[in-house]
Amino acid sequence: MRFWRMGRRGADLASAREGMVQRQLRARGIRRAEILDAFRAVPREAFVSQDLAHLAYTDQPLPIEAGQTISQPYIVALMIAAADLKPRDKVLEVGSGSGYAAAVISRIALQVIGVERRTELVAVARERTSTLGYANIAIFEGDGTLGFPREAPFDAIMVAASGSHVPHSLTDQLAPGGRLVMPVGEPRRVQKLVKVSKGTDGSLQQSDLGDVRFVPLVGEEGWDDDQD
Repeated sequence: MRFWRMGRRGADLASAREGMVQRQLRARGIRRAEILDAFRAVPREAFVSQDLAHLAYTDQPLPIEAGQTISQPYIVALMIAAADLKPRDKVLEVGSGSGYAAAVISRIALQVIGVERRTELVAVARERTSTLGYANIAIFEGDGTLGFPREAPFDAIMVAASGSHVPHSLTDQLAPGGRLVMPVGEPRRVQKLVKVSKGTDGSLQQSDLGDVRFVPLVGEEGWDDDQD
């Protein structure tokens, strides 16, 4: 794990982070103070390789370990805003990658449970979130399409990969009043970001949040491995 020292490089990255908050998030309608402050607090450069640190606050996804990507900051913010996270929420994140979104979520919610299917990324996310002191995050290896039953129910579920449908295992693990946000659609095509809200009577309501592109959600209630 690399540690970032404040100096000219650190000051430049801090300035770039604030610019990202203002131009990529606030200017696009992300106005909730808790969300903007969370993005200010988390160093995105710590979740990518050192040779990509200078690109950490550009308006794009970036490659990470295991041939995967870290999502564009605005998309992470959009999903967090749609999930309407609250300070006492327990959140399930499916597809934790290198841990960046979990770190941002942890600055808003009480507890974050991450599920990641790639062993290499589980180790990376655990190391980075632990070293940065985010003690309310726990990352587990497993099939995220099945959720994480032993910690259910969850107040919010965020899925960072696109499935053919919203897995029933995930909606079953939503608490009454819970919110789920995930992309739905075929791999390598434009997908729809959807929000599913669970009523106190267990009923589900789904709304469309717009077009996105994500990697495929692989697992028992997702796509086969050959779609990855």
